[in-house]
Amino acid sequence: MNTSLVIALLATDRPGLVNVFSEILRTHHANWTDSRFARLAGKFAGVLRVSVAEQQAESLIQALLAMQDTDLQIQIEKSDAGSEQTGENTLMFEVLGQDRPGIIEDITHELVALGVNIVEMNTEQRVASMSNEILFHAELTLSLPDTLQAYDVQCRLEEMSDQLMVDLSFPE
Repeated sequence: MNTSLVIALLATDRPGLVNVFSEILRTHHANWTDSRFARLAGKFAGVLRVSVAEQQAESLIQALLAMQDTDLQIQIEKSDAGSEQTGENTLMFEVLGQDRPGIIEDITHELVALGVNIVEMNTEQRVASMSNEILFHAELTLSLPDTLQAYDVQCRLEEMSDQLMVDLSFPE
């Protein structure tokens, strides 16, 4: 029987970090299943999920935690891989607008009120090509409760777009 581990890391960026992790996983016969990594402000941050035989899980955890130092922080949680839902009612959308503090709080406030869960979110600042102003761009994937339709979420967020001064785009 396999155990699923979710591993979060934050490190000072340097070449070879991912390779070190992959070597430890291979040594403990763990399978790298999902991950998201990014370099942000000179730091390397990420989260990954691995599958490992139950009898190897504790030694893998100890080996990973032994890597920690002042430049590398690791957090590990066991997870029930079977608890992930498939075929969820999902909605993906993009936000683009003039950057200002509070955009995410405004959007997430509405999502919480609707009972919507964020499955994935990627954000960045961009420079507008014509004006050189700073724009905020976000891509979100949402999991909707069974009682809510994508159209309802779209309408609620589009009602906000004038207040937010952002453009929202939803797939057809």
